[in-house]
Amino acid sequence: MNRRDKLDTIAVNGPEGGVVEWDFVDWRAHEQNVIRLRRRIFKATREQDWAKVGSLQKLMLGSWSNTLVSVRQVTQRNTGRRTAGLDGEVALASLQRADIAVRVHRSRASWDPMPVRRVYIPKAGGKQRPLGIPVLMDRCHQARVRNALEPEWEARFEARSYGFRPGRGCADAIGSLYSILRGPGAQRVWILDADLSAAFDRIDHDRLLDALGDFPARGMIAGWLKAGVFEPGKGFAPTEEGTPQGGVISPLLMNVALHGLEEAAGVCYRQTGVNAGTAVPGTLVRYADDMVVCCVSRRQADDVKERLAHWLAPRGLVFNEDKTRIAHLEEGFNFLGFNLRRYRRGKRPGKLLITPSQDAVRRIRRRLAEEIRGMRGSNAMALIARLNPIIRGWAAYYRGVVSSKVFAALDSHVWWLTYRWACRAHPNKSKKWVVRRYFGRFNRFRNDRWVFGARDRVLNDRGDIAFLTKFSWTKIVRHRLVAGRASKDDPDLSQYWAARRRKMMAPLDSYNLRLLVEQDGRCPLCGEHVLTPDQPPQSPHEWERWWLSIIKRAIAADYLTHHGRGGGPDGNRTRLVHTSCHRSLRARHGTRPEPATPSGLA
Repeated sequence: MNRRDKLDTIAVNGPEGGVVEWDFVDWRAHEQNVIRLRRRIFKATREQDWAKVGSLQKLMLGSWSNTLVSVRQVTQRNTGRRTAGLDGEVALASLQRADIAVRVHRSRASWDPMPVRRVYIPKAGGKQRPLGIPVLMDRCHQARVRNALEPEWEARFEARSYGFRPGRGCADAIGSLYSILRGPGAQRVWILDADLSAAFDRIDHDRLLDALGDFPARGMIAGWLKAGVFEPGKGFAPTEEGTPQGGVISPLLMNVALHGLEEAAGVCYRQTGVNAGTAVPGTLVRYADDMVVCCVSRRQADDVKERLAHWLAPRGLVFNEDKTRIAHLEEGFNFLGFNLRRYRRGKRPGKLLITPSQDAVRRIRRRLAEEIRGMRGSNAMALIARLNPIIRGWAAYYRGVVSSKVFAALDSHVWWLTYRWACRAHPNKSKKWVVRRYFGRFNRFRNDRWVFGARDRVLNDRGDIAFLTKFSWTKIVRHRLVAGRASKDDPDLSQYWAARRRKMMAPLDSYNLRLLVEQDGRCPLCGEHVLTPDQPPQSPHEWERWWLSIIKRAIAADYLTHHGRGGGPDGNRTRLVHTSCHRSLRARHGTRPEPATPSGLA
């Protein structure tokens, strides 16, 4: 057996003897294997070669590369990697991850799904959102199955479906609405702003499984749907409908269940001419279970709502009447934390403005006040470390719309909060002393003497000044809308996504941005892009976690580290590298660790 044949065998069957050296895995090779298979599934689906689609999906489900990449995603990259299911198992160390990988691969055809653990998280308005946390093994299997199922549906999903899809996000949904509603001649001025009631909990299982057709892992998906829920104090409850919100595959199943909404709403697209690809007469933009339909008249909006209600009913879904309304564009409407409204300008045509919604602004003001109140008794360095990710995350989410005035108002709010905090920390000092101590031109790149900052020679050997970021320092940059039905799984669009990645630079600070530009955006150890997760941050909270990991020199989802001492191709120069690559480099140049022997497979 030659070396290539042996690699192919390992890629399908896994390593001989069930032994994995996690820190020595060639991740780039395995990720490329998964990407190639996904692209082949996408292409076969587009060509409607269903026999080939099924064969490739079986190949993906049996792929060792798919297992490794899925386990790495669940245990090392996902933000919920520290959250355990009913069995209490997590895998935060290399030996544990290696053990999980072999166990997942060995059970890929015989795994029996386990019930999910019910937890609740707070929602806006004081309500609670129920989540179902699967056990770790189930999450890994779901990631495997998603890699086989997702590329098929990426070739089938509607152009204006943006929720929980690779390379798409909230900014694309808002950008799509901007392109539809902008301009004085825009005729779609009646808006159906619709929200589904408990969509994840009410999806009809039979309809969803019928939509999946002959997918090879259809039985495993049915097992997850029927696995049941365990809630402390209430015990076990079977699940006759819905898919647990919190599972790795649940967002994809939601998109599959809602596929066809555009057709149900009567949306069609021009096929020829200079306006080919534009929707007539109405347009539907959907982000998961939130949707907006832009219509030319109130009557059309009423008709669309009725048609959609009839289409949703057999699927177990209904509109949330408290959040669903029909409004004129001049009244404005909220969508994904943004407010979209056309403003009259006397006799001139109105102008469309998209701004952060008032509810979103109230929430961030209230949160900042609560965070600073909770930091009473702490020092200024701790306060800055706590607030900077919140400020940068919120600003990054809203930087693509008309936010300058909101940013300035929030900066004034933060100044007042920090000033009161400083006065409370030093009740025996004068106000002038407090101002001299905590406010000044601490950011040497800006001529602003009212920046909150602190010097700590213990935490910083050079005695540098840490300062609080301002919302207004984030530049307003119009988001570049993803083109049509473009998908990351389309092999013909690899150059498009590469160019898009280069143009859509993350909002980094000047130091990290300079390092990233010098590296051409790539990790020098593996050659992969370091700041382009498949799923961009989808909310201010996700952006906050993203920035928090930057501050800690590690990015959740791709884990960045400042690396610069020996062992690298660039000598001692500081560079941004993946933490996983940095760990592997240290393992290769240090003492070779003992290989992981998964339990029960030695």
